[in-house]
Amino acid sequence: MKYKYCPICGKKLEEKYSWDEGGVPYCSVDNIMFFDTPKPCIIAAVIKDDKVLLLKQNYTFKNSKVLLSGYVANNETVEETVLREIKEETGIIAKEPKYLGSYYLASKEIIMLTFIVKYVSGEIVKSGEVDGAEFVNLKDALSEMKEDKIGSEVVKKVLEEIGAKL
Repeated sequence: MKYKYCPICGKKLEEKYSWDEGGVPYCSVDNIMFFDTPKPCIIAAVIKDDKVLLLKQNYTFKNSKVLLSGYVANNETVEETVLREIKEETGIIAKEPKYLGSYYLASKEIIMLTFIVKYVSGEIVKSGEVDGAEFVNLKDALSEMKEDKIGSEVVKKVLEEIGAKL
């Protein structure tokens, strides 16, 4: 996101040279540069035995299930975000987030940081953000995620990670 005005004080930003980044929007009042950076978001495949946790969120896709996702908050690592979002959205306790890679979603200026996570305990208690949630056989998951391109790629990586054949 390119800022034109300082989000702290509201002053019109000027351009300041920043070595390898070139000209960057800068606020001389707050002495801060505003780099054009995407919003970090996690997407997690929670694995329980041979199943993966899929959500139904009608505000994202009407005819597709998705993996769990959420935005990284200030003062937390992406691994902390993974575990927090799983707990907040489903009530599930998970552990050992393992990074699988990233995807850039240009339409929303989001960098999706993907993880595989092990289920520890808990029954699904969905939050207000979730219309439905269930553990689905990993090999059947792709057929239920037709609209979720990034989530489908993550599931394919998970299947490779655990040595399953498509």
